[in-house]
Amino acid sequence: MEKKTTVGGQAVIEGVMMRGTKGLATAVRLPNGNIEIKTENSSSYTKKNKILGLPLIRGFVSLIESLIVGIKSLEYSASFFEDEEEEESKFDKWFDKTFKDKGDSILMGISLVLSLTFSVILFFILPTTLASLMKKYVTDNALALNILEGVIRVLIFLTYIVLIGKMKDIYRLYQYHGAEHKTIFCYENGIDLTPENAQKFGRLHPRCGTNFMFLVMVISIIIFSFTGWESLGQRVVSRILLLPLVSGVTYEIIRWLGKSDSTISKIIAWPGLLLQKITTKEPDEKMLEVAIASLKAAEGLE
Repeated sequence: MEKKTTVGGQAVIEGVMMRGTKGLATAVRLPNGNIEIKTENSSSYTKKNKILGLPLIRGFVSLIESLIVGIKSLEYSASFFEDEEEEESKFDKWFDKTFKDKGDSILMGISLVLSLTFSVILFFILPTTLASLMKKYVTDNALALNILEGVIRVLIFLTYIVLIGKMKDIYRLYQYHGAEHKTIFCYENGIDLTPENAQKFGRLHPRCGTNFMFLVMVISIIIFSFTGWESLGQRVVSRILLLPLVSGVTYEIIRWLGKSDSTISKIIAWPGLLLQKITTKEPDEKMLEVAIASLKAAEGLE
């Protein structure tokens, strides 16, 4: 019998992070073949604060939380594969000595800022700049230019995920992404969590982050189309200021897609599901073992 669950996760380096009812768990396949699992309490600010839990607001809060959790999980998984023989640099020694116990938090903050900056430049500043360059050749209509900008943004996004998927390490990350989805499907259907059972399920899930990112691109076309076509600086500022609204609307749509079986929801989810054929790959049973271990720990099943 199918069960409704909000458990979700993320692929990390040689592992999977799951966020469930009992907390957050990250399982990593170590070089020696063992599975290392880290669990920690995790309660969203949207549940701690009524205002932050309001529709639209909770979407942007959840996005920031997901970025923080994702970076921390990636850094944790990467720590098992660092070259232990590599000599610590002078900068590393200075950094550890200067910031001591606060070093990890500072590094995570820097990583978060760099990630957001990169995303804003690649998916928002670059598209609006390219659309501006094409203005004199295409049209002077603000609505048409906003739509053109949105189309360019989607094309950049698609090109980006296809190109990074060609990298060997990213391909394995996509395999663990597939393992995450198969495991969640198995759990949602109330089937015993074994690699053999999980392997039978599909790897395309409507609540996937890929769906979220793609819908952000689409929703931004609609919302940004109501803005004018002023100077480049004004457009960049307006897009940054509207990002919380875009992510908030997208989050509510994703929540609805995860609960609805209507024809409309299937139509809306279809492009994102197709995109997951790129961002997820078929995992092997060892990868599924890792994903299952992570989900069980996050849901308190063992």
